[in-house]
This record gives sequence, C-alpha cells and structure tokens, in this order.
Amino acid sequence: MSIEEITNTGEPVSANTLLIIEDEEPIQAFLRTALERSGYTVVIVSSGTEGLSILKERDFSAVISDMRTPGGVNGADVHDWLAKNRPALARRMLFVTGDIVNEETVEILNKTGVPYIEKPFRVRELIETVQKVLLK
Repeated sequence: MSIEEITNTGEPVSANTLLIIEDEEPIQAFLRTALERSGYTVVIVSSGTEGLSILKERDFSAVISDMRTPGGVNGADVHDWLAKNRPALARRMLFVTGDIVNEETVEILNKTGVPYIEKPFRVRELIETVQKVLLK
C-alpha cells in the first residue's frame, strides 16, 4: 500500500490525527481500532522511510513508531529527523517496542527521552500514554 492510498483522503488533518509507523499488520489493526474508537484519526505506514516521506508533506498531532521498521530507517532515525525539522512534534512522539532488553534499544530510549510502551500492551495503557504525549 502506498502513502497516497493511505493518506489521500481529501480531508484536512484534524487536531487528533496520529501518524503510526508500524510494519506488523496485526499491530497496525490493533492500533487503528483502539485509537479510532477513542476518537483519533490515524494514518498508518509500514516503514520509517514512508513515515519520513509523509512527515515532509503533512502535519500530525503525534507520531507513534515502532523502534524497528524495515527499509533502513528506524524509529530513532524518525525521531532524529523530527528533532531537527519539527522539534515540537519530536516532543509528541511515542515508541512501541518488543525489544526492551536489547542494549541498543535501551540506549536509544535513554538518549531520546521518548516515552515508550512495550509490546504486548493493553488498550488502556496505549490510550493513557497517547493522551500524555499529546499534552506535551
């Protein structure tokens, strides 16, 4: 699925539009369902590369990104780009990860200060964390 297929809705970005960067389809579906039921509009892409492309074109309220995505651009790379190009949005980022025991992941989390939730997570934990991120 291309970025155009996902994002070309013709509708303006609302105050609650979230960009989700996640390559696993079951997690994409879980995030979409949980967040849309809570009143958010979501745009989902499958790689960090797609995420950066859409971030150059559109505004979002927050970004939720897996730490590891295919295509050579990971969640930390997306955060670095945001910090340089859209610092306000960099403060409204959330990582999701299933790799919290990996030293590299821990180092990235400590370096960026980006809040995270660990897979598997519950809907309530997701919604509460997104609400906190949006208040930044």
